[in-house]
Amino acid sequence: MRFEDLRVWQRSADLACEIYLHFKQSKEFGLKDQITRSALSVSSNIAEGYERVTAKDYARFLSYSKGSCGELRSQIYIAIKIGEVDTIKANEWIEETRELSRMISALMKSIGAWE
Repeated sequence: MRFEDLRVWQRSADLACEIYLHFKQSKEFGLKDQITRSALSVSSNIAEGYERVTAKDYARFLSYSKGSCGELRSQIYIAIKIGEVDTIKANEWIEETRELSRMISALMKSIGAWE
């Protein structure tokens, strides 16, 4: 198996692409930079952890990825408030980050990261 086969990686990469494309023309450079970085961080940390040698390393990177889900969700709320994303689209992204977070937690549990 490869990290590319993990459904959680596929969905997080898809979300990152969607967010990146949405903010591509944004003039809000600070938010644009932060929100695209946190979106990219979710799938990137899943991939990096998967490629590590030990389960402990893998779990640590999954934890980073889960944290990035929270960071991304926070930035989406801010994007709503400043008018950079409509509420319907934002709520789809928020729900997806919640689901990704649950999936990451389940993956962590499966490798014994949660005691």
